[in-house]
Amino acid sequence: MTGRYRLTSVETVRDEGSWLFTVRDERGSDEEVVLVPCVDPDQPAVEAWVNRCTHEAQRLHRDGIGAVIRDGGIVCPKHGSIFDTCSGYCDNGEAAETTLVSVDVTVDDGQVYLTDDEVDFLYEGGIDDDDDDDGPSSTSHLRL
Repeated sequence: MTGRYRLTSVETVRDEGSWLFTVRDERGSDEEVVLVPCVDPDQPAVEAWVNRCTHEAQRLHRDGIGAVIRDGGIVCPKHGSIFDTCSGYCDNGEAAETTLVSVDVTVDDGQVYLTDDEVDFLYEGGIDDDDDDDGPSSTSHLRL
Protein backbone atom coordinates (compact mmCIF):
# COMPACT_ATOMS: atom_id res chain seq x y z
CA MET A 1 0.00 0.00 0.00
CA THR A 2 1.29 3.55 0.61
CA GLY A 3 5.02 3.98 1.16
CA ARG A 4 5.06 7.48 2.67
CA TYR A 5 2.40 10.19 2.62
CA ARG A 6 2.73 13.65 4.21
CA LEU A 7 -0.15 14.24 6.62
CA THR A 8 0.51 17.50 8.47
CA SER A 9 3.10 19.17 10.65
CA VAL A 10 4.01 18.42 14.26
CA GLU A 11 3.27 22.09 15.00
CA THR A 12 -0.31 21.71 13.71
CA VAL A 13 -0.91 18.63 15.87
CA ARG A 14 0.46 20.44 18.94
CA ASP A 15 -1.51 23.63 18.21
CA GLU A 16 -4.79 21.81 17.60
CA GLY A 17 -4.24 19.14 20.28
CA SER A 18 -5.10 16.33 17.84
CA TRP A 19 -5.51 15.83 14.09
CA LEU A 20 -7.91 13.39 12.43
CA PHE A 21 -7.61 11.58 9.11
CA THR A 22 -9.17 8.57 7.40
CA VAL A 23 -7.43 5.55 5.90
CA ARG A 24 -8.47 2.39 4.05
CA ASP A 25 -7.03 -0.90 5.26
CA GLU A 26 -6.05 -3.99 3.25
CA ARG A 27 -9.58 -5.42 3.60
CA GLY A 28 -11.12 -2.28 2.08
CA SER A 29 -12.49 -0.95 5.37
CA ASP A 30 -12.25 2.76 6.15
CA GLU A 31 -10.90 3.72 9.56
CA GLU A 32 -10.40 7.01 11.38
CA VAL A 33 -6.96 7.70 12.82
CA VAL A 34 -6.07 10.40 15.32
CA LEU A 35 -2.65 12.02 15.63
CA VAL A 36 -1.77 13.24 19.13
CA PRO A 37 1.29 14.96 20.54
CA CYS A 38 3.66 12.85 22.61
CA VAL A 39 5.79 14.62 25.22
CA ASP A 40 8.06 11.68 26.09
CA PRO A 41 11.57 12.67 24.90
CA ASP A 42 12.33 9.01 24.09
CA GLN A 43 9.33 8.77 21.72
CA PRO A 44 8.45 10.46 18.42
CA ALA A 45 6.83 13.90 18.79
CA VAL A 46 3.52 12.57 17.44
CA GLU A 47 1.76 9.20 17.65
CA ALA A 48 -1.16 7.82 15.61
CA TRP A 49 -3.97 5.69 17.00
CA VAL A 50 -7.14 4.24 15.52
CA ASN A 51 -9.87 6.63 16.69
CA ARG A 52 -11.72 4.09 18.83
CA CYS A 53 -11.79 3.25 22.53
CA THR A 54 -10.81 -0.35 23.20
CA HIS A 55 -13.72 -0.84 25.61
CA GLU A 56 -16.47 0.16 23.19
CA ALA A 57 -16.35 1.56 19.68
CA GLN A 58 -16.49 5.11 21.06
CA ARG A 59 -14.68 7.78 19.04
CA LEU A 60 -11.89 9.49 20.98
CA HIS A 61 -11.60 12.45 18.57
CA ARG A 62 -14.94 14.12 17.86
CA ASP A 63 -15.82 16.64 15.15
CA GLY A 64 -15.69 20.19 16.43
CA ILE A 65 -14.07 19.13 19.72
CA GLY A 66 -11.01 17.07 18.84
CA ALA A 67 -9.55 14.59 21.30
CA VAL A 68 -9.60 15.54 24.96
CA ILE A 69 -6.01 15.35 26.20
CA ARG A 70 -5.32 15.56 29.93
CA ASP A 71 -1.97 14.99 31.65
CA GLY A 72 -0.51 13.18 28.63
CA GLY A 73 -3.54 10.98 28.07
CA ILE A 74 -6.45 10.75 25.62
CA VAL A 75 -9.71 10.71 27.59
CA CYS A 76 -12.54 8.48 26.37
CA PRO A 77 -15.64 10.70 26.34
CA LYS A 78 -17.96 7.86 27.35
CA HIS A 79 -16.36 6.22 30.39
CA GLY A 80 -13.37 8.45 31.17
CA SER A 81 -10.68 5.83 30.56
CA ILE A 82 -7.37 7.55 29.79
CA PHE A 83 -4.95 6.23 27.15
CA ASP A 84 -1.31 7.36 27.25
CA THR A 85 -0.67 9.51 24.16
CA CYS A 86 2.78 7.96 23.64
CA SER A 87 2.09 4.26 24.24
CA GLY A 88 -1.69 3.99 23.77
CA TYR A 89 -1.89 2.00 27.01
CA CYS A 90 -4.76 2.44 29.48
CA ASP A 91 -4.43 1.53 33.14
CA ASN A 92 -7.79 2.76 34.45
CA GLY A 93 -11.54 2.61 34.00
CA GLU A 94 -13.51 0.35 31.69
CA ALA A 95 -10.63 0.06 29.19
CA ALA A 96 -7.96 -0.83 31.79
CA GLU A 97 -5.17 -3.18 30.67
CA THR A 98 -5.75 -2.49 26.96
CA THR A 99 -3.81 -0.57 24.31
CA LEU A 100 -5.10 1.48 21.39
CA VAL A 101 -4.45 0.14 17.89
CA SER A 102 -1.45 1.96 16.43
CA VAL A 103 -0.87 3.27 12.93
CA ASP A 104 2.72 3.83 11.79
CA VAL A 105 3.78 7.42 11.24
CA THR A 106 7.22 9.01 10.95
CA VAL A 107 8.29 12.51 11.86
CA ASP A 108 10.90 14.06 9.59
CA ASP A 109 11.98 17.70 9.83
CA GLY A 110 8.79 18.68 11.68
CA GLN A 111 6.49 16.97 9.17
CA VAL A 112 4.33 13.92 9.94
CA TYR A 113 4.20 11.14 7.35
CA LEU A 114 1.94 8.10 7.16
CA THR A 115 4.32 5.14 6.77
CA ASP A 116 2.03 2.21 7.62
CA ASP A 117 2.16 -0.34 4.77
CA GLU A 118 -1.22 -1.78 5.80
CA VAL A 119 -3.28 1.36 5.09
CA ASP A 120 -3.77 4.02 2.41
CA PHE A 121 -4.50 7.67 3.18
CA LEU A 122 -7.97 8.72 2.01
CA TYR A 123 -8.55 12.24 3.36
CA GLU A 124 -8.17 14.64 6.27
CA GLY A 125 -11.03 14.43 8.75
CA GLY A 126 -13.34 11.67 9.84
CA ILE A 127 -15.85 9.36 8.26
CA ASP A 128 -19.27 10.96 7.86
CA ASP A 129 -21.41 8.64 9.97
CA ASP A 130 -25.13 9.48 10.09
CA ASP A 131 -25.58 7.14 13.07
CA ASP A 132 -23.24 9.26 15.22
CA ASP A 133 -24.79 12.09 17.19
CA ASP A 134 -23.01 15.14 18.51
CA GLY A 135 -21.81 13.50 21.71
CA PRO A 136 -20.96 10.20 23.30
CA SER A 137 -23.71 7.92 24.42
CA SER A 138 -23.92 8.05 28.17
CA THR A 139 -24.18 5.38 30.80
CA SER A 140 -25.02 7.93 33.47
CA HIS A 141 -28.31 7.67 35.35
CA LEU A 142 -28.23 11.37 36.28
CA ARG A 143 -31.03 13.55 35.02
CA LEU A 144 -30.80 17.32 34.94
